[in-house]
Amino acid sequence: ELYIDVGATDSYDAKKKLGLRNGLYVTPYSDFQIMANPDLYLAKAFDNRVACALVCDVLNVTKPKTQSCTLYGIGSVQEEIGLRGAGTATWAIDPDVALIVDVGIARDTPGIDAPGERLGGGVAIDIYDAGMIPNKGLLQLVIDTADRNKIKYHLSSMDRGATDAGRVHMSRFGVPTVSIGPPSRYIHSHNSIISRKDYDACLKLILA
Repeated sequence: ELYIDVGATDSYDAKKKLGLRNGLYVTPYSDFQIMANPDLYLAKAFDNRVACALVCDVLNVTKPKTQSCTLYGIGSVQEEIGLRGAGTATWAIDPDVALIVDVGIARDTPGIDAPGERLGGGVAIDIYDAGMIPNKGLLQLVIDTADRNKIKYHLSSMDRGATDAGRVHMSRFGVPTVSIGPPSRYIHSHNSIISRKDYDACLKLILA
């Protein structure tokens, strides 16, 4: 039930003077900010710009000539309307394994009680969502890797909603897939909040 007041008094003002029409995009103006707690960052679209940043950091840190595998970093499109970019990218690459990076949902705001799923709770490792149940062996590998490297994490689930993993794991003959990421408050709104410590923990886990 959102409406945006553009200062028009009638449809003539809106259409003729301002040039507004059906189908125009509206983008909230949201500056990046470091909050009073300097570990917390606020910006628009952390879901899923934060994952794009993590993928870039991983690619910048890894040295291709020393890797025993070919590493692909993908920034896909249209996840929210059918995981479309993930489907075409996975079909083209045909990966042996996939690690999906997406924000977790921080449930540390009033009216929600979910211990662990909070800013500062470490990496959210998805054990279930509406689009995928992760490969058991790969999930255990991620958990064991976090434990071995003393990386803070928590196990997360979503009854509704999914990530690109929902399309990736069904590609061709199937792809072992797991989804991880730093928790974020207020996803799908014009401002969301993440913890830099959670981001760094996620980067460390992916590299490990």
